[in-house]
Amino acid sequence: MAEAHQAVAFQFTVTPDGIDLKLSHQALTQIYLSGLRSWKKRFIRLKNSVITGVYPASPSSWLFVVIAILATMYTRSDPSMGLIAKIQEHLPVSESLSAQCQTVVSAVVFSTLLWLSLILTMRLCLKQLLSYHGWMFEQHGKLSSTTKAWMALVRIFSGRQPLLYSYQGSLPNLPVPKVKDTIHRFLDSVRPLTDAHQFERMSTLAREFESGMGKRLQWYLKLKSLWAANYVSDWWEEYIYLRGRGPIMVNSNYYGMDFLYVTPTPIQAARAGNTIHACLLYRRKLNREELKPVSSFIPLCAAQCERMFNTSRIPGEETDTVQHWQDSEFVAVFHRGRYFRLWVYQAGRLLSPRELEHQVQRILDDPAAPAPGEERLGALTAGDRVPWAEARKTYFSSGPNKRSLDCIEKAAFFVTLDDEEQGMMGDDSGASLDRYAKSLLHGKCYDRWFDKSFSFVVYKNGKNGLNAEHSWADAPTVAHLWEYVLATDSFQLGYNTEGHCKGEVDPSLPRPQKLTWEFSPEQVGRSLAVAQALADDIDFHVFSFRDFGKGRIKKCRISPDAFIQLTLQLAYYRERGMFCLTYEASMTRLFREGRTETVRSCSNESCAFDLCACEREECRRLLRAASERHQNLYRLAMTGGGIDRHLFCLYVVSKYLGLDSPFLKEVLSEPWRLSTSQTAVQQGELFDMVNHPEFISCGGGFGPVADDGYGVSYSLVGENMINFHISCKHSCPSTDAHEFGAQVRKALVDLLDLMYTEPTRTSTRTSTRTSRNYQHNPPAVKKDQ
Repeated sequence: MAEAHQAVAFQFTVTPDGIDLKLSHQALTQIYLSGLRSWKKRFIRLKNSVITGVYPASPSSWLFVVIAILATMYTRSDPSMGLIAKIQEHLPVSESLSAQCQTVVSAVVFSTLLWLSLILTMRLCLKQLLSYHGWMFEQHGKLSSTTKAWMALVRIFSGRQPLLYSYQGSLPNLPVPKVKDTIHRFLDSVRPLTDAHQFERMSTLAREFESGMGKRLQWYLKLKSLWAANYVSDWWEEYIYLRGRGPIMVNSNYYGMDFLYVTPTPIQAARAGNTIHACLLYRRKLNREELKPVSSFIPLCAAQCERMFNTSRIPGEETDTVQHWQDSEFVAVFHRGRYFRLWVYQAGRLLSPRELEHQVQRILDDPAAPAPGEERLGALTAGDRVPWAEARKTYFSSGPNKRSLDCIEKAAFFVTLDDEEQGMMGDDSGASLDRYAKSLLHGKCYDRWFDKSFSFVVYKNGKNGLNAEHSWADAPTVAHLWEYVLATDSFQLGYNTEGHCKGEVDPSLPRPQKLTWEFSPEQVGRSLAVAQALADDIDFHVFSFRDFGKGRIKKCRISPDAFIQLTLQLAYYRERGMFCLTYEASMTRLFREGRTETVRSCSNESCAFDLCACEREECRRLLRAASERHQNLYRLAMTGGGIDRHLFCLYVVSKYLGLDSPFLKEVLSEPWRLSTSQTAVQQGELFDMVNHPEFISCGGGFGPVADDGYGVSYSLVGENMINFHISCKHSCPSTDAHEFGAQVRKALVDLLDLMYTEPTRTSTRTSTRTSRNYQHNPPAVKKDQ
């Protein structure tokens, strides 16, 4: 054990001649190097804080301003217009300095104040510039002169070589929409989902709320927006995630998959070694703020990155908390019912991939049996939160259980060495992908630690994946890490000809420490039963659509995301004969501490297209109108004009005030029967799609939001592939993931055929209807209630 290894640094014995000290130079060297690493991290953190604090200027610009002021004074000019003299009169040490020194010190003080004022001015200007979002609503490829001028000013005020968090102080606050605008957009979104009587009733409730309670609640939100960095995010994290008392497994956590077609090595320990090392390299870049700020035209908020590592969700009886530690030098590893602490640093240096492989292999070869109750201990994190909070308070507050639990919660992240094989395997590759998805989402319900910010899963055949907890951040943040890990693993670290990690092994490495527990197996039975029932009910279908991709969609001058959303609407309508409230996740990271907003994809225009029974040209016109409507809704959501987060916050304020709003209560009780999200590739430069097209990730997915609905995640990879992850519940007789997937395939081909003058379907495509077929034979229309 590492503790025991360092504990022998000091040994002494008492003899008649005095105290005989025995010092271990090796252990003292390790202690010195570990401390040196810690101080280096503190220095880097302090340096980055200074650089970020003065951005968009640089620390060296202070010296330039000081020299410029002193040079101007040397010419017997006074650039301060008398302020330097005023400062000189009030210097507390003026009597002990010569007149010349007093003048220089006063000039330096004035220069510093001037420099800080310039920084504040530049930051305020940049904040105002970043508040402009008109460029998002302009036609693609046709920027106005206003937007061009704005882009030039952003470049001027953005400074050079920003660090990851450089823009945080310059990002605008999320604006609070007007109640009138939100009500109007809400009624417009529910119009196609209700009949005339229901819509009139909802309109009456909305008007009463707008003219009455809404004004009072809105005042509190505006007050919060002036005081807090973001008026939504803290309440969203607390009430949507942390106060949920049901299982977070399936209901909240999500997963990411490995490469679809290749496995870099079949050796489990080697894949784990490279994965762990790549992840720690990312953490090093994150701590040093060497990662580039994610941006398109303008930067996105990076606040979610702060809690990526060394973070765990802590259960509570009423609400959970997210606990983050500053640093961690180990990871927690699970294998065949045993938990281990694996140290990833030796004498202040990061272990090489080969050394990590060696340590992981030691865990795989360890013959020790799990302690009583240890094997299924992880089920506590998979079941309901209250039993887990009670068990943690009763059995994990002291002794070996507390020490072992601390090792897991304080670990950099969690690693599961799974004894199963997963991936695209065998004759039925589709079924194997479905099993792979279910394994990543819930596993055996006890072989993951669902409370950790994220967990890696490495399978027996070398395939890997991850499972992420949702409260601390959203999927794009974790996806950014996962892209880096996959690319670094395969293209930078690599493997030798035998499939092992590259590098050498230090033979003095201490063995991984097996954690000890004193726990009864019966105490996890309740949580395991709840989790197992939930896992068994999940139906998954994962498939890659290869007939075409975003390349051909863009040639139709349609947004690929809008095209997919209209495809899902059409597929749902064909399967169920009705429309439903649809959730598409959109980010609000253009604003400080922004997270997500909802795009209500089911619109009047999309429904009009689905119901179209006209000729081809009219259907094509309706398709374009629906696409443009979706794009406008998406842009509104990204720029603070969304519906659902505003209504959610109004509801929270009403509860704090003890007020009851029939309108808000009904709005927030509506089920999202179609919950969708796009997994976009953020670091395309890391992957060579031309020379290595087989290195394609299948993306990731999540569980269904409603018991009678679908959860759909999709990713547009390269120019010619679209991956789908569809989930639903077996217990609902009206949902079937595979049937819905078949409808999605048909709708994709039909919509593309509609946009081309000549049919594009080939003989290999499996579609039973063309766009014209369904136009003249629409199913009976029903409305979701």
